[in-house]
Amino acid sequence: MYGQQLSQLTLFHDLTAEQLDLIQSFGEVCDFSKGIIIFDQGDQAEHLYIVIHGEVIIRYKPYDGPDITVSHIGEGGVFGWSAALGRTIYTSAAMTTMPSKFYRFKSENLRELCEKSPETGHIVLDRLATAIAERLRSTHNQVLTILTQAVGSELVTEENKSE
Repeated sequence: MYGQQLSQLTLFHDLTAEQLDLIQSFGEVCDFSKGIIIFDQGDQAEHLYIVIHGEVIIRYKPYDGPDITVSHIGEGGVFGWSAALGRTIYTSAAMTTMPSKFYRFKSENLRELCEKSPETGHIVLDRLATAIAERLRSTHNQVLTILTQAVGSELVTEENKSE
């Protein structure tokens, strides 16, 4: 049913109709309205999500500070990859910023896809690894900027105290 939409996503681009049918059998489409928390940091990591349309923000809460928005993920983006990496909990939170549609896999279904069709599984995992690596590079720069600003404001505050 959603094979046409899936084939437009980078993760599934250029796959055969048979491969897309197989992928569809291991996942599901879900819709969320604006402002819905899909999962919180610390929740059980159960699903990997791919954005069909819409947007989510990814937030991380350090134990000693406020939430930090580390990423905005739009069409074709992947999130919730703690589940795909075999982690038991999500390390961040995800919330919709607009009505959104996602394709999601349970972590065990992703493993089953790889067992049932190693070729298709390898393609999907390779593309997933690329998407995760790109996002980590982007997130690293955003966190560095936030930390630099925070440390810079602390230095200014300390200078004002010493004057």
